[in-house]
Amino acid sequence: MTGLRWGILATGGIAAAFASDLRTAGLDLVAVGSRSQQSADAFAQRFDIPRAYASYEALVGDPDIDIIYVSTPHPMHRDGARLALEHGKHVLVEKPFTLNRAQAEELRVLAAEKGLLVMEAMWTRYLPHMVRIREIISAGTLGEIRAVTADHTQLITADPAHRLNALELGGGALLDLGIYPISFIWDVLGEPTGIQASARLAETGADAEVATVMTHADGAVSTSLSSSRAAGPNTAAIIGTAARIEIDRVWYTPTSFRVVGPDGTVLEEYRSEVDGRGMQYQALAAERFVRDGLLEGEELPISETVAIMGTLDEVRRQIGVRYPDED
Repeated sequence: MTGLRWGILATGGIAAAFASDLRTAGLDLVAVGSRSQQSADAFAQRFDIPRAYASYEALVGDPDIDIIYVSTPHPMHRDGARLALEHGKHVLVEKPFTLNRAQAEELRVLAAEKGLLVMEAMWTRYLPHMVRIREIISAGTLGEIRAVTADHTQLITADPAHRLNALELGGGALLDLGIYPISFIWDVLGEPTGIQASARLAETGADAEVATVMTHADGAVSTSLSSSRAAGPNTAAIIGTAARIEIDRVWYTPTSFRVVGPDGTVLEEYRSEVDGRGMQYQALAAERFVRDGLLEGEELPISETVAIMGTLDEVRRQIGVRYPDED
């Protein structure tokens, strides 16, 4: 470990989950910043954090912080990450990385100019069961991969005031939930060569359900489904000519999977044994990259994060969703 000193920018639910897992992993969490001193103090007391700041500017200005985790709502990701980078901090940005590809590219360029790590907090990619799945694929166990399917469906709320239904907050099932299966599909099959998307929009104009059918190299196909209004199986499958992988509920969290032959024979079973939620693995990866002098890792290069945002842009174009004042 490099002994990086972590700061957390914003104090919402995902920040709490991350802070808890940093503590589980024994990493050095030294500061938190919020838009109010009361919120920062409460968060700091909850997670035994030495310093609490009443502004993001004060947080990134702390010389004793090496890396910032940005956990604001989606529309503020770009500005929070940019603020941290401009103050010489490495950055881990909660997913989705930004609102769109243009913003993502802006951060990629700025980080490269500064010689700093900027990475998307797509924590699923770093989980042990996903690492093992990539090993199985690389070994050729599945043969030629012909299809990938995954869903992320939850019964959350129809309240129009909720963040998930508010376009001004980047609301919608796609960016909150659909980013998981679409990133997973990219991980297995790479960039899509064709995208078809369909959606049902909520009363606010945000997407409540989104489905995609995509084609990939050599004619492989993928399907994804995301919904904030109904809970589905939340499973995933990778289907090859020699075998398939069936990932159990909830596939994007620490879980189990099976490698199954065409005749139904189970070739391998895997069950995760992870302390906490599992968000510490992305933090450990970030520390490893910095220790090794890398500005990105092979699990999710920043160029791929930018390109995935482009895929989400195209899905939104097809379903007719645009965020206010989007640039």
